[in-house]
Amino acid sequence: MFLVPRLVQAVSMRLLMILGTLVGLLGAGAALALNFPLPPPEAVASFQGDAKRGAYLARLSGCIACHSSKSGEPWAGGNPLKSKFGTFYAPNITPDKEHGIGGWTFEQFVRAVRQGVSPSGKPYYPAFPYEFYASLTDRDMADLWAAMKAIPPAPQASRPHELGFPFSVRDGLRLWRPLFERADMTASEPDKGGSWNVGRYLVMGPAHCAACHMPRNLAGGLNDSDGLAGDPRMLDGGKSPALTAEALRARGWTKENLITALRTGVLPNGDAFGGSMTEVVQESTAFLLTSHLEDMAAYLLDLDE
Repeated sequence: MFLVPRLVQAVSMRLLMILGTLVGLLGAGAALALNFPLPPPEAVASFQGDAKRGAYLARLSGCIACHSSKSGEPWAGGNPLKSKFGTFYAPNITPDKEHGIGGWTFEQFVRAVRQGVSPSGKPYYPAFPYEFYASLTDRDMADLWAAMKAIPPAPQASRPHELGFPFSVRDGLRLWRPLFERADMTASEPDKGGSWNVGRYLVMGPAHCAACHMPRNLAGGLNDSDGLAGDPRMLDGGKSPALTAEALRARGWTKENLITALRTGVLPNGDAFGGSMTEVVQESTAFLLTSHLEDMAAYLLDLDE
């Protein structure tokens, strides 16, 4: 008659020990994460921002597509980005001081966009492609800042991300960043032509094509050694095709029909882009200069002009 209570007591003690161990491990992990410093603020040169050029950069970089929802004000956020880690929601980036970035300084804006660190010192999730925006120059940032300040403020609150544990612990990114952040891939190659190098900068930098067309590992980091080989297991559950020169040529792409597709969304066979590429064309590439589309095609098809 004493066996059952003793058994229950033994099981309870064991569960408490396991729980205590887990709590200790989580505490140690949190302490370890907090000991990984984020990059310090960069020195930024002063430029007179050009709002018109900044608006173009915002189109090129996908800012408008991501931060403008059909049900809200332009640039006021709310667009969902679903992934295997949970759902991320784009924030309000209008000059509203309560809900947007109206209370930010230019230096805080630069650190957020190029380094992925918020004004409060918290790391941003890489759903925000700051890894690619790190290639933007000080002048680019001044122009973007001028464009942002020209937007009408929208008093629309951002939705919090819907992430389960442990992904909801933002400081865990302090551990993730040194392990999985990609190296800059926009550096020019002197043995290639000027158009090819500009195209590489656009594709692998602000246009961030690799965010969808480069494979990712289980932790969500980009496998940059594979290049634009496509991703059969995208974070949102879809898949993206390869954009390597060999793969594009094998599918019948030429410089002319690639430029047409990026401008209009119409494929060489008369069909149209589907999925997220529809939004990319409608909100970004359709607005780009023809010369920039030519540069992107030169890089993607490896045309050494």
